Amino acid sequence: MAPPVPPAARDGDRRTRVLVAGIGNVFRSDDGFGVEVARRLLARGGLPAGVEVADIGVRGMHLAYRLLDGYAGLLLVDTVHRDGPPGTVYRIEHDLDTPGGGALDGHGMDPASVLGLLERLAAATGVERPVGRVLLVGCEPAVLDEGMGLSEPVAAAVEPALQAVDELLPTLLGAPVPHG
Repeated sequence: MAPPVPPAARDGDRRTRVLVAGIGNVFRSDDGFGVEVARRLLARGGLPAGVEVADIGVRGMHLAYRLLDGYAGLLLVDTVHRDGPPGTVYRIEHDLDTPGGGALDGHGMDPASVLGLLERLAAATGVERPVGRVLLVGCEPAVLDEGMGLSEPVAAAVEPALQAVDELLPTLLGAPVPHG
């Protein structure tokens, strides 16, 4: 197991960190894409100061509570259906001003629902806006059936996804810092 990425430097009460969250269910074939990218990021190391990487898997509630600590940016890595060829890597920005998703499923992980839950938790605890900006590196899945291991086109997309993460991190590190 790779050593954890050190916590970000803080400037007083301003949070200057970014969370890269690998999302997915490793027991549903290509749905484990985000988890694999997070695993590879941790093993590779060399990330900029202030970047934390977490294998979130399907623990959406855990992610929502973790985000309450305040992050300048969140980079989700997950499978996403956009009707492209399997293995296509997408870069998508989530609009935090759009109302969040529905109820959180304890056995699944829908990022829109997690961000909706985060919005409600933040309001309940008096946190104004715990995340400055949310981006997604998504991959078009080929297989989401029960089983372990990524399909060939999705496995081939892991390296381009790592490159996309590297390219997007400076954007998130320069994002306005939320007020917590």
